[in-house]
Amino acid sequence: MCPSGGVPGIEVAQSAASGTIEFIVAEVDCDLTGLAERRRRMSNVQNDRLMNVMSGWGRSSRRGLLTGATRVAGGGAVALAMGGIGLSRARGVLAQDATPGADGTPETEMAGIDPQMQKIISALTSFDNPPIPELNPFQARQLPSFANAYQSVLSEEGKPAIEPVANVSHTVIPGPVDGIVARVYTPEGSGPFPVLVYFHGGGFVIANLDTYDASCRALANAASCVVVSVAYRQAPENPFPAAVDDAYAATQYVIANTAEFGGKAGVVAVGGESAGGNLATVVCLRARDEGAALPVHQLLVYPLVTLAPEGEALESVAQYGQAKPLNADLLDWFGSFYAADPSALTNPYGSPLAAADLSGIPPATVIAAQIDPLQSQGSLYADALKAAGVDVTYTLYEGVTHEFFGLTMVVDKSRDAVQEAADRLTASFDAAS
Repeated sequence: MCPSGGVPGIEVAQSAASGTIEFIVAEVDCDLTGLAERRRRMSNVQNDRLMNVMSGWGRSSRRGLLTGATRVAGGGAVALAMGGIGLSRARGVLAQDATPGADGTPETEMAGIDPQMQKIISALTSFDNPPIPELNPFQARQLPSFANAYQSVLSEEGKPAIEPVANVSHTVIPGPVDGIVARVYTPEGSGPFPVLVYFHGGGFVIANLDTYDASCRALANAASCVVVSVAYRQAPENPFPAAVDDAYAATQYVIANTAEFGGKAGVVAVGGESAGGNLATVVCLRARDEGAALPVHQLLVYPLVTLAPEGEALESVAQYGQAKPLNADLLDWFGSFYAADPSALTNPYGSPLAAADLSGIPPATVIAAQIDPLQSQGSLYADALKAAGVDVTYTLYEGVTHEFFGLTMVVDKSRDAVQEAADRLTASFDAAS
């Protein structure tokens, strides 16, 4: 709350001289009627976006959600609206890590970034992509991604384009609406193998199996497991809960039919990155709630666990809101399409951090990147899992950004993170065998 009782809106402005961000704040009426009206207006904006998608992929501006008039020059608390709905507190003035600072940091660098990680970011920057929030989803899906940047660096360094595995095949898994395409990675050796059902990232809107191919290959080899990478439906064509329904159906099918994948019965884990981390833990919650078979482990790599971040969940959004490849504007853009119905913001299958009960779900490994708007979410979720009695480990990898996990042939910390994930998965696989 503001000192006067109002709830502030927020706009971010960059100081050209100092390279800092200043929040521009405006108070609005905070009585229940005013708040209800604000939520109604925001819901209308969400509905307008969905109509734009249905009538030709039109792009609507979100600028009106983040407005204000009074500049905050100190470190006072202000409020940040995410996805058009969530309000909470963030710092007033923050260093902008992705632009030149007083120390002369080059424009394509971020303060404190690992030099190996910087190679990937520099390659991504060299593509000169237009900002994704200025595009519609169809356009955004055509842009080169961090995976292309990784390929570029591998080529420059004379390294193989891919990490080999014994076999890669494709199949179609029965789904709630249509069949779900899945890519199956099989490691060297003789099976049956443990199985990891994996969900790619991309904010529920962009990216695909190819984008996260490197992660799946690395995990298949490091954990000596079959990896089943799931091509779930994406927003805005299929907003929440379509991705959840597909992820759950795919997981339950694999658990019931492990032999079809060269897998070992009863030894199936789930995992994912970013939005995929959300789906992995939600699959576990839903299986518990429905009395279905549970995975033996959940691997959550920089998971997005709330669509309406508040309080501490906003700290890294504020600190790394201008980072690459994920930033605050992009999070807002993702949420505007996935959470077409505002009820998704508080539904535990959309925002598992909001779940009233996290007990009774499998052991978890939470891997976080320092230079990542989602860093705080992962930490809070790990704490919440631990408080609920779940066996959980949390590791923050310094100097790396969102999407570092699968970059094993360039970034040493990526290789370390994959090995940590493999060790934890293997322990759960062994316990279940």
